[in-house]
Amino acid sequence: MSELRFVRMGFGADAVEYQEAWDEQRRVHAARFADEVPDTVILLEHPPVYTAGRRTEDSERPLDGTPVVDVDRGGKITWHGPGQLVGYPIQKLPRPVDVVAHVRRLEEALIRTCAAFGVETTRVEGRSGVWVLGDPVEQRPAWGSPRPEAGGGLSLDFDPRLTDEEFDPRLNGPEYAPSNAGQRREDRKIAAIGIRVAKGVTMHGFALNVNPDNKWFDRIIPCGIRDAGVASLAAELGRDITVEDVLPVVERHLRDVLQNADLKPRVVEKASA
Repeated sequence: MSELRFVRMGFGADAVEYQEAWDEQRRVHAARFADEVPDTVILLEHPPVYTAGRRTEDSERPLDGTPVVDVDRGGKITWHGPGQLVGYPIQKLPRPVDVVAHVRRLEEALIRTCAAFGVETTRVEGRSGVWVLGDPVEQRPAWGSPRPEAGGGLSLDFDPRLTDEEFDPRLNGPEYAPSNAGQRREDRKIAAIGIRVAKGVTMHGFALNVNPDNKWFDRIIPCGIRDAGVASLAAELGRDITVEDVLPVVERHLRDVLQNADLKPRVVEKASA
């Protein structure tokens, strides 16, 4: 068991500019590598900003030329802003680092956090992060209809997202907008995860949608995923909830999962002779 400290860097009116937080991550990362500080989780809100991981394609960026900060984490493009709790766990892991296990631990802490507020979430194979699963296709309401018996939603055979590789939801109105996935009862991501590991120490981390304006996601292809959308705790619960409400809960579950984890190096299979 290793010590884990939390640093609440800034929220609300004191939200932290992305570059300032990135600089602080790198400072803490260097100190953790040198064993000058314990494992540290920086928690904060950002002013509105789009950030793009190394795998982001040009076709996934805002069409209107909105600035995007290119960063050295994995993953693709996402948005950060008010109403979203961002966490940067800076943790020393045994080498060779098991990156997948680290991501799974972050997912587990966030799944437990959502459950504490009554929102059932899960993992989706092949897609990192934490998800609210949609209804079966036949039970989804048609667009604009609250009645499940209206049937079908947009996930029928003629849904262009399923057949046209070049289909762009940003050009096709609100019925395809990521922010409306909840109304369509589709799979929707409530927490995104993107990390980097350097010298055996993690940085970057997660973004949990508490009560943001999810329309910010409609300008991009969030995480490069065209056939699903985004969610928030407030929208799923149908009531207001704040980052301040969620802070102590996410800290508790991060501590339980990260501090008590049995950290092991990644198993490297030796090539046969």
